[in-house]
Amino acid sequence: MHPFLLTYTGSLTPSVSAFTKKPKNQTAEIGATVIFEAETEKPDVKVRWQRDSKDISSSYKYTISAEGNMHSLTINNIAQEDAVGYAVIAGVSKVKFELKIKESEVKGPQKAVSPDPAVAEPKSEEPKETPSAPTESSAPDTSGTVSDGIAPEGLPEIHQPDTRQDLTGLFTEKPQSGEVNVGENITFVARVCGESLLKKPTVKWFKGKWMDLASKSGKHLQLKEHYDRNTKVYTFEMHIIAAKGNFAGAYRCEVSSKDKFDSCNFDLAVHEARTTDGFDIRTAFRRTSTDAGEDSGELDFSALLKKSSFLKTGPRAVHVSTESEVDVWEILQKASPSEYEKIAFQHGITDLRGMLKRLKKMKKEEKKSAAFLRKLDPAYQVEKGHKIKMQIEVANPDAEVKWLKNGQEIHLTGRYIFESVGNKRFLTINNCTLADDAAYTCMIGEEKTITELFVKEPPVLIVRNLEDQMVMKGERVEFECEVSEEGAQVKWEKDGVELTRDESFKYRFKKDGCKHVLIINDVTKEDCGHYRVKTNGGQSLAELMVQEKQLEVYQSIADLTVKAKDQAVFKCEVSDENVKGIWYKNGVEVKADARTHITHIGRIHKLTIDDVKPEDEGDYTFVPEGYAFNLSAKLNFLEVKIDFVPRQDPPKIHLDCMGRTAESTILVVAGNKLRLDVPITGDPAPIVVWTKGEKVLTDSDGHVHVESTKGHCIFTIEGAERQDEGVYSVIVRNPAGEDTADINVKVVDVPDPPEAPRILSVGEDSCIVQWDPPLFDGGQPVIGYVLERKKKKSYRWMRLNFDPYKETTYEAKRMIEGVAYEMRVYAVNAIGMSRPSAASQPFVPVAPTSEPTGLCVEDISDTTISLKWRAPERIGSAELEGYGVEYCKEGSDEWIPAFKGLTERTSVIIRDLPTGEKMQFRVRAYNMAGPSPAATLQQAVTIREIMQRPKIWVPRNLRQTLIKKVGEMINLVIPFQGKPRPQVTWTKNDEPLDPKQVSIRNSDTDTILFIRRSERKDSGKYDVQVQIENVEDRASVNIQIVDLPGPPQNLKVIDVWGFNVALEWKPPKDNGNCDITGYTIQKADKKTMEWYTVFEQYRRTNCVVSDLIMGNEYVFRVYAINMVGLSPEPCLSKDSAYIQKTGIVYKPPSYKEHDFSEAPKFTHPLVSRSVIAGYSATLSCSVRGIPKVSTCDLNIKGHALYCRSWLLKPCPPNSTALSAAAIHLSLKWPRP
Repeated sequence: MHPFLLTYTGSLTPSVSAFTKKPKNQTAEIGATVIFEAETEKPDVKVRWQRDSKDISSSYKYTISAEGNMHSLTINNIAQEDAVGYAVIAGVSKVKFELKIKESEVKGPQKAVSPDPAVAEPKSEEPKETPSAPTESSAPDTSGTVSDGIAPEGLPEIHQPDTRQDLTGLFTEKPQSGEVNVGENITFVARVCGESLLKKPTVKWFKGKWMDLASKSGKHLQLKEHYDRNTKVYTFEMHIIAAKGNFAGAYRCEVSSKDKFDSCNFDLAVHEARTTDGFDIRTAFRRTSTDAGEDSGELDFSALLKKSSFLKTGPRAVHVSTESEVDVWEILQKASPSEYEKIAFQHGITDLRGMLKRLKKMKKEEKKSAAFLRKLDPAYQVEKGHKIKMQIEVANPDAEVKWLKNGQEIHLTGRYIFESVGNKRFLTINNCTLADDAAYTCMIGEEKTITELFVKEPPVLIVRNLEDQMVMKGERVEFECEVSEEGAQVKWEKDGVELTRDESFKYRFKKDGCKHVLIINDVTKEDCGHYRVKTNGGQSLAELMVQEKQLEVYQSIADLTVKAKDQAVFKCEVSDENVKGIWYKNGVEVKADARTHITHIGRIHKLTIDDVKPEDEGDYTFVPEGYAFNLSAKLNFLEVKIDFVPRQDPPKIHLDCMGRTAESTILVVAGNKLRLDVPITGDPAPIVVWTKGEKVLTDSDGHVHVESTKGHCIFTIEGAERQDEGVYSVIVRNPAGEDTADINVKVVDVPDPPEAPRILSVGEDSCIVQWDPPLFDGGQPVIGYVLERKKKKSYRWMRLNFDPYKETTYEAKRMIEGVAYEMRVYAVNAIGMSRPSAASQPFVPVAPTSEPTGLCVEDISDTTISLKWRAPERIGSAELEGYGVEYCKEGSDEWIPAFKGLTERTSVIIRDLPTGEKMQFRVRAYNMAGPSPAATLQQAVTIREIMQRPKIWVPRNLRQTLIKKVGEMINLVIPFQGKPRPQVTWTKNDEPLDPKQVSIRNSDTDTILFIRRSERKDSGKYDVQVQIENVEDRASVNIQIVDLPGPPQNLKVIDVWGFNVALEWKPPKDNGNCDITGYTIQKADKKTMEWYTVFEQYRRTNCVVSDLIMGNEYVFRVYAINMVGLSPEPCLSKDSAYIQKTGIVYKPPSYKEHDFSEAPKFTHPLVSRSVIAGYSATLSCSVRGIPKVSTCDLNIKGHALYCRSWLLKPCPPNSTALSAAAIHLSLKWPRP
């Protein structure tokens, strides 16, 4: 018998799925609708649908339905981001499936393949100042990715390539390792094909592990990029200028585009300035680290070898040896340790310690592990906060594994999860932190596998930006921003220079969770500028403007004339509410007392004197603190002396006592109180009447009050308003006569706000704004305007001028390009400043783009011309609105638009041009700032047809027979040339094509043959012909459609002998339209009918099956194989083959029988009992014996009793229960 080895890799506990029908992976086009269906065993099972491990709920995007045990998920209007993993969950069963997006077919015509190799493969332009740029032959490519976890032999660990599992091969050209002398330049170039990318890829350059070089750009490092629209290739360049010794090391270039990623490593070796005289070989052993210490840094032995070749060949930036160089490290690895010193001496190596250290680090060829079927990858990478899963496969499914982190055993916690599935072992680390960046080891007994986990911090984003500020000199300024992560590091700059904490504590940096604050104490004019905060994920810019303090007087104090016992109030208003002041009387400071009150409320300062006395008369002055000016007014004490005359005097109004005349105008600020105390005389006391127009004023007229006292008439307006303005008349009468006086009151106020300003034009960092004067100037002429601006998303307005600006057109500068702003205006008169106007429409400071590039003529005919160009190199922050194309005749300055409006395309066809004329063309790019400089053809173009013979360019892959499987799509693109456009004709085997099966699409430069689902009948020779009048060209393409073969025929059992069977069969009738490459022969025992493969890829039509099992009956079957695969059905043998036994007779051995007989023995004796007369009694005992006891005697002495015959009861084997007493018996009962 032959042993069989069965290997089971699944779980030992069988899992029963809750689904009888599972959803399958599907592929759909963008915009389509897809339905995933699942069927459960029970109709009442709760089903959940997930997308990327997150539950899905019904919405306009997703429709979830359930009907009995049928469940479905419908995804509407599919987009590119829907191409992810999905899952359906019922109970403990989870089924995963995917949705894939089908790439749309290229609709545009493809360009013809140029016969000129110089045109077909454009050369990359390199700067002249970088003669030391490495070429493909100058250094080996060490940027290949390692997918199987094994590094290239002899590559040091520090230069191991990126081992991420999501590399997708985006690079079409990777940066190569190179060498450069100190002080020279070098350029590294990476190219990415953009045909399959939806947007521009993102490229990052690193030195070492995570040093991002984007933040190091400057004098010695420049990063450049450009896009070739013809080849659709992105080129990224890293220029190292005036290299230094510490620039040497390992570099990495990463490119990513949405869900695609690629990475490659390369090295830079920097040599000292070399001369052929006085070369010191010891400089080659200089260590790369600048730290002190004997063993610090690494030794660059490759630089030593290249230096030795440099001495022979002369000074070159990158040396390329045409002779095969000797690899010292390969010799050292193969040699025994006793020969190391000899080899080092032969090759000029003097630092034996460094040589031994490097040999120890070099990766040796790993032996095949007996414990691991698959080891850990050399390195893993995960972003901070995400989870990572490490996997190994063990040879023994029952083996116990141990996980270690930096040599310390890992214990099961909420973050560390161990899983075991068959012979697979998993370590999952959830919510990774920087502390998880370590070396991990998996051990099985003494064998182990090691990997390294790199935890990458996500970019820190700026959530809330800085805001512009305008402050006065000497104030404190705080710039505040908010970032996306607590504890993140930020860098503050002023005009590009980094800010640090100095001894004078000028700058202070405050951190509060996610908030970061820059504090500037006691600002001066030198602190003006742009302040920037930077993180590794973004930056924010704000402007600080510092103004000298200039105090404005909105309302000055006025002279007062009061009489005894009245109240005098001096009031002024200044622009700064924080300014304090001192009141003086005749040069002496005024102190507050019971009659004198000094108040300061906001911007208003008041001096109030109650119960005025003659000594209060004088000059009063208000001096603001910190300013070299004052406000003065005079207090006049009015003492009215009326001599008593017994005779009657006519009434008299004494306006001259108030210092006023009848023509004087009294000004009052709106909202203030107006009090007129007019002295009058007359005997007897006159009657006073106040009027405004024809209306007589009384005490009850709202906020206007009139009052008459002895010798005075008082007129008061509480809170003057605009309608209180006018001429007021006072009439005094007595029997002796009357007197009249007119007082003109004018109410002045701040002007109305202007209308919303208009933005006339914008520049790169400026704009021109215009507005109209206010409709009402407040009764005083407008002396100027104050403007403010703010960012659209901010709430803080910043003043642009402190002195009133007299014009109504203003140019605002020092704005940030690409940021939306709003403007508003205040009007200012002698009374004060108006309310702000409505904000202007948002605007963005932008500059016109640079001129379009690469303008050229693509095609030309008798009346048309086709132009194409590339986008401008600098577009700016504003969106590109389109392009304008113009033309003019040679010698004329009149440019005519080729079409109305703008076009967004970078190519255009201009029609209806005059034949034979020389024309000049130009293109300009437009954005919201206006047109860019024009891109013009270098010389005028003559409008005429250019003839070209027809020619077919058959692609290289179609010059041989094209083989496709049945059902596959066929898409043949055949480029051709010819002008005018040739006529294209297709035939198959000299017959026209069937339009129902084959689709043909022609363009000016190529023809496409398309078959959606190929069939066997589509095989044949396809001829294409292009013809222009009598000139033509032909080409042929052979297509072979192959399918699975049919089953072989007439499988027979030819002979059976011993443990062997001879089989024979015939080839299949249908070979699938291709050659039969072999056969698969299988056998099965008729008892189990389990099939086992005997031969695979067997080429003959007869074989001998050996090693069959004696006594079994076998049947056989054969499959045919071609390049497509196995035949769907096998050919079964009609007869079976029985393997005869050899006739051996089994003789059983003889054994002596054992005597099991045993004498009777009581195992349970009789027990004494007491019974009542007349009742039955049962006595029982147990006896054992072999053979079984069949009789028992019962003897009773003393009395004759009725005894029931003994009974046999069920009991243990070989024992009998008796209802009698043997040997001894005593009975007891009560006497009657």
